[in-house]
Amino acid sequence: MPTPSVAPIFFLLLGAGFAQAPTPQDPKPEPPEAQPEEPAPPRGLIQASEGAVDGYTLIAPLRSTTTWLVDMQGEEVHRWESKYSAGNSAYLLEDGSLLRCGKDTEPSTFHGGGQGGIVERFSWEGELLWTLDMSSEDHLHHHDIEPLPNGNILVIAWESRTAAEAIAAGREPHSVEATEEDEEFTLWPDMVLEIEPILPVGGKTLWAWHAWDHLIQDYDDQAPHFGVISERPERIDVNAGLPEREETATERRRREELEAEMRALGYLGEEEDEEGDDPDAAQPAGRRVSSDWLHTNGIDYHAETDLIAISIRTLSEVWIIDHSTTMAEAAGSEGGRYGHGGDLLYRWGNPKHYGRGRHADRTLFGQHDPRLVTGSDGSLRLTVFNNGEGRGEEPYSSVDEMLLPFEEGRFQLSPTEAFGPDGPVWSYSAEDKTSFFSSFISGAHRLPGGNTLICSGAQSRIFEVTPGGEVVWDYLNPYGDAEPEGPGAEGRGRDGRPGPGGRGRPEGRPDRRGRPPGRDGPPDRGGPPGRGGPPDRDGPGDRGGPPDRDGPDGGPPPDGGNPPPRGGGGMDPHALFRATRIEAGYAGLSKLEG
Repeated sequence: MPTPSVAPIFFLLLGAGFAQAPTPQDPKPEPPEAQPEEPAPPRGLIQASEGAVDGYTLIAPLRSTTTWLVDMQGEEVHRWESKYSAGNSAYLLEDGSLLRCGKDTEPSTFHGGGQGGIVERFSWEGELLWTLDMSSEDHLHHHDIEPLPNGNILVIAWESRTAAEAIAAGREPHSVEATEEDEEFTLWPDMVLEIEPILPVGGKTLWAWHAWDHLIQDYDDQAPHFGVISERPERIDVNAGLPEREETATERRRREELEAEMRALGYLGEEEDEEGDDPDAAQPAGRRVSSDWLHTNGIDYHAETDLIAISIRTLSEVWIIDHSTTMAEAAGSEGGRYGHGGDLLYRWGNPKHYGRGRHADRTLFGQHDPRLVTGSDGSLRLTVFNNGEGRGEEPYSSVDEMLLPFEEGRFQLSPTEAFGPDGPVWSYSAEDKTSFFSSFISGAHRLPGGNTLICSGAQSRIFEVTPGGEVVWDYLNPYGDAEPEGPGAEGRGRDGRPGPGGRGRPEGRPDRRGRPPGRDGPPDRGGPPGRGGPPDRDGPGDRGGPPDRDGPDGGPPPDGGNPPPRGGGGMDPHALFRATRIEAGYAGLSKLEG
């Protein structure tokens, strides 16, 4: 039998391009060499130098149900366990007890970044002494609290306002329109409550300040609060933060990256629906605001002046209000030690929002952790962690200290100019600026002697710098893994929230605006917030107290240390809302040091 010819098949394949053989002029390309992965930095102590302030550092990782106290070598010396992950701040009190915010696991009508709802106090030995539930259909504690010298606590909380209420107050209607996700839109202005303890569960509201009581607007001349914004800087523009233009592609990309980082941590209160993004997620600085209008993320009390500082992240401002007022005075514009009731006494960071500046005059960028301190010369100063989100194409973080225009017991203000100062009297940023950047969370506070402890929260890095900018202590938090362990960890997903894999809704969850039966209702204005109450003792000694020396004038000092990997705002599973250095000899450490 003759052998069949293969030529037709060969030429058919050649025509199809399958039979082209390599030639010496057409060598087979070599596969690219695999690039070695950059090794992860070691966790724990990186640097400890002479000049660091001796003490212990309190850390409450956002994903963890545990709070740790570590020594100057970065070793654990004590811990407290809760059934709640952090929600978000923690304080060591003078009697050795821990005051800690927890993230309520019950579904909530409020689901923005930083939600809490629970405040607990534990003895040094870990016994639960007191619980405050600050969560209802009409209000929710979030972010921070502040222990007061009289044993009470200040609490930041959202309160709910309907779209109709917002429009009636002069809010632009397009900003409160319902969406497919929010058929009944609500706006969440912030309030500050002072809670007196009722142990072991509950509390009584003794004082309250509501942002909603201090509005102005220039949109609707038939609505209340109509006026000229620039003539009333003590008032809050109800339309502040609404966009003047659509986002650029760069702004949109950066926002989406930041939201992804927040969700990876579980910092946002609720995953996006399968159909689209959560419209009420915490807003990066400069983005069109939604329900979480102000996003107040930090509070501080200065006992000497009876002043309260709060950080308004979405507006990139710090506000100062008078705590000496009565409940009625706090709702108006007269009375109190400073004579202006609950109106803003001072604001700084973005004068555009009260009509006395432009975008270029902005000095704060999504800041956290405002602290009022007294300088060695008796001056009133403000320190703040200036996150830097939105500060140019290559954003970076800084810690800034402002000398406030507080003279003869009053804040000084020109009839037409913005509040001073023009800039900080001291600032720290890295020599390679973008190597120190945490786009959200984070904090910093002045230590005795003039050093500053800085927590770059998104990177879980804690470090201490001198007034000259030298890094003398550096620590990369090893605690608080992606999957929390300990009480309350069962049933949590990887993001620390209930639900399989951290996604989906818990079994039996109501719709986005529902609450399960049996929850406490809202407080009356000035009434007790459901179940709640404060601690027995004062807050930590380094909050609001004067440093021994001021920071130097001038711009950013050189970076004296070698930080861990570049910042860029990336998320870390050990991320921290903030960290606090407790100085050796503090009364709350007596059981440890005795």
